[in-house]
Amino acid sequence: MMNIVIFGAPGAGKGTQSDLLVKQYGLIHVSTGDLLRKEIAVQTELGKRIKSIMDSGSLVSDDIVVEMIDNAIAKDNYGMLFDGFPRNVAQAEVLDKLLAKHGRKLTCMVSLDVPREELIRRMLERAKVSGRSDDNEETIKNRLKEYEAKTKPVADYYESKGLQVKVNGMGSVESISTAIISEIDKRK
Repeated sequence: MMNIVIFGAPGAGKGTQSDLLVKQYGLIHVSTGDLLRKEIAVQTELGKRIKSIMDSGSLVSDDIVVEMIDNAIAKDNYGMLFDGFPRNVAQAEVLDKLLAKHGRKLTCMVSLDVPREELIRRMLERAKVSGRSDDNEETIKNRLKEYEAKTKPVADYYESKGLQVKVNGMGSVESISTAIISEIDKRK
């Protein structure tokens, strides 16, 4: 059973590629962003706190995210694609433990590399289409700063375990997807 982390800065194309990979390999898509936005949409107290945190460009606490991820792993006995988790090394270590707890292990971590200017352009364009309140220039810059400081070290963690697969995130959706699939197939 394949379990994959898709990784990259905000705007790198993780969501787009996730959809394609889920179809290609029959995986369950575990998107922390979707899980968090669902809480916000339901307007629970937790959802209101999450909205305030996300609107400021900060990251939601590990405790909240880990609980949601553990529930998702326990719920289904299929391979999974993790999108938006882990966001820091502590979460990467927790993911390893959660997968082991449920008799699973990580197949690989696919890292989408995209230049900063392109990330900003993509997120501003996405804001026009989706109307997401967390996609404005100030918040985007805060999110990229948070990514550089806290999330980027996750790549080193997976590299040290021989699980990181680097893919150029520039080009057509199809060419990027083909490159990702080629790399994943080498690990099957």
